[in-house]
Amino acid sequence: MKSTAHRLALISVMVATSLGLVSCSSLTTSESTAATGCGSGGKACTAAIPSREALALLNSLRVADRAARTGYSREEFGPPWSDNVSVPGGNNGCDTRNDILQRDLTDVTFKSGKCIVSTGTLGDPYTGKTIHFERGVKSSDDVQIDHVVALSDTWQKGAQKLSAERRRDLANDPLNLQAADGPTNQSKSDSDAAEWLPPNKGFHCAYVTRQIQVKAAYQLWVTQSEKDAMVRVLSACP
Repeated sequence: MKSTAHRLALISVMVATSLGLVSCSSLTTSESTAATGCGSGGKACTAAIPSREALALLNSLRVADRAARTGYSREEFGPPWSDNVSVPGGNNGCDTRNDILQRDLTDVTFKSGKCIVSTGTLGDPYTGKTIHFERGVKSSDDVQIDHVVALSDTWQKGAQKLSAERRRDLANDPLNLQAADGPTNQSKSDSDAAEWLPPNKGFHCAYVTRQIQVKAAYQLWVTQSEKDAMVRVLSACP
């Protein structure tokens, strides 16, 4: 069995390498492909790192049962879409939701300045559909920002032991965020990879890889059924 020091060293090296694909001082539309590994309309989706590296990173994660959901609330992860974070895009004067809309949408227009997204087009990797976004009371939820690893899931797999600041980072980390079709995001709820995968099978490799990267970066664990599901996906990935 790997020593704890060796396991943590492996995590540090591999996460640092993978995060290099998304860490940037500002998030722009041109970085969407680098951050998601997926092109317009959910086509030609590729994971940020090869499957062999994702499997090695997965094998470095602790395997344990899901803890009780006791004490969970969205407030445990700070104000929604806080800019007061230590992850890429933090403290740039724009809330996280608009940062991710700017990153993942094309043909973006703004309500005012260069922060609040008014309209844009999403090539949704979860469904493969093209979605035209327009800010409005009845239309904004057509495109939602998904936590790739749901916050409730993180709470039950280690996040409750993180500091308040670290949980706030987790909730706003671009690595763990993806603009997606609203109804599809709602159907996911707080499911893990054993319970839910995007309808677009072409995005499974990239999706599972990002979940593994997030869990490694924040020292979260996986359940055995979740790990088994991830291994099944990765076994068919390049």
